[in-house]
Amino acid sequence: MTALSELEARAEAAGFALQLFDRLPDVVFFLKDTAGRYVAVNETLVHRLGLSGKADLLGRTTRDLFPAPLGERYLAQDLGVCRSGREISDLLELHLYPNHQEGWCVTTKVPVRGRDGGVIGLAGTSRDVHSPASGSRSLQDLAGAVRHIQEHYDRPLRVEALAAMARLSPYRLTRRIRLLFGLTPAQLIIKTRVDAARRLLREGEDPIGQIAVACGYCDQSAFTRQFKAAVGLTPAQYRERRGPP
Repeated sequence: MTALSELEARAEAAGFALQLFDRLPDVVFFLKDTAGRYVAVNETLVHRLGLSGKADLLGRTTRDLFPAPLGERYLAQDLGVCRSGREISDLLELHLYPNHQEGWCVTTKVPVRGRDGGVIGLAGTSRDVHSPASGSRSLQDLAGAVRHIQEHYDRPLRVEALAAMARLSPYRLTRRIRLLFGLTPAQLIIKTRVDAARRLLREGEDPIGQIAVACGYCDQSAFTRQFKAAVGLTPAQYRERRGPP
């Protein structure tokens, strides 16, 4: 049995689980072979790519479906998991879909191993990140620390200081923020800063170095590295993507 046929057999055997993923509108699921080609997907991914059915994805890679350079970046990530055998866990990313939908998600990709122990593909999920309702009691308990992140993302932010504001230990702060947002405090800070940068890049013409400082980065290169890690595009590429004013 080839690696691909073994992977396809795994997908067929997990048919009931794939049907469950089809009913999760805020979770993207995919199974890919070692070349990064889709072997199985859920309906959520089909919808976000603006395609008519799952058959439109099968056998294709992200390079075929996402605009450059995003498609190449996602494919390199897939190939890296297959070649190294190491998983990617809880990676905070901003996904930019061909249907112009944008959304933050937490992505996990794990290698799938065959009977001989070798990697035959990868499976992954990308779970949407939702903000809690403003009336949430948990949010009220953490309001001071969360508000500080939202209002002072341009300043250095330390988990220990945020925990002191909330009168919690760093461990309990991390646990509560993860339960509330699905993110760690560090991920929430990154999301807040990158969201602010995206807004400035879309709505104004300020130099990128000035935006970096306004969003809490000590220099433009550090800002560019973290922005690209989260979005898949450099700040300049993201600004170009908005088109003419």
